[in-house]
Amino acid sequence: MSADQPRIEWVEETASTNADITERAIAGERGPLWLAARRQTAGRGRRGRAWSGLSGNLFTTGLYTLQCEPGRAAELSFAAANAVGAVCDAATGDPALTRLKWPNDALVGGRKVAGILLESGPAPGGGLWLAVGIGINLAEAPDDSERPATALARHGQALAPRAALDILITAFERERQSWQLGGFGPVRDRWLTRAHGLGEICEARLEGETLKGIFADLGPDGALRLDLVGGGRRYISAGDVFFPGPGMKG
Repeated sequence: MSADQPRIEWVEETASTNADITERAIAGERGPLWLAARRQTAGRGRRGRAWSGLSGNLFTTGLYTLQCEPGRAAELSFAAANAVGAVCDAATGDPALTRLKWPNDALVGGRKVAGILLESGPAPGGGLWLAVGIGINLAEAPDDSERPATALARHGQALAPRAALDILITAFERERQSWQLGGFGPVRDRWLTRAHGLGEICEARLEGETLKGIFADLGPDGALRLDLVGGGRRYISAGDVFFPGPGMKG
């Protein structure tokens, strides 16, 4: 195994792969390393939402040490989403089924199938540690009426977690190397080919305000460009985006 080839570690159960990787990064682990669990009991998604274990699903976090600012490292959330898309394609056999929802979800058939959570901090010895947390519903999905979910097994073959992880890491490494060599632009362009709701009306719920407009584009840093109803334009860097219609409330 080369020095740059990510190591892979499996555990039977953990509270949170992101928490485990964060602890190891603070202790000086630099990666690249992917930690995967067969069951996760206290996982978390964006804004502290739970993302925990149903059997047969994939719960994993990658650790990388980067020489860049946190804002640029955050672009790898879109690289991770593209990699999740590759896993979905392998399971469903139909790339048209999978859409990527800003900022960090993957949908199959209009329902959430995966979530991504990036965390980072100053790395001991220099640079920035980045934890790339990913959960994919391979076999089962939670029952959530507010955020309807699905599992890849309902739309094609049931990928085993190990097989899904191999596909995920291969695709993420391809995306990461593209990002390193060519910048965010090519990663952004690939993400946009699957963008859920591009060109459609949506509602962005931000801290202290709610905006309505058309999801028109991604900015050069990954911010959502919202062309406001009534005129004007806003770039949204953080918030929840909702599109009207059955099957997807947020």
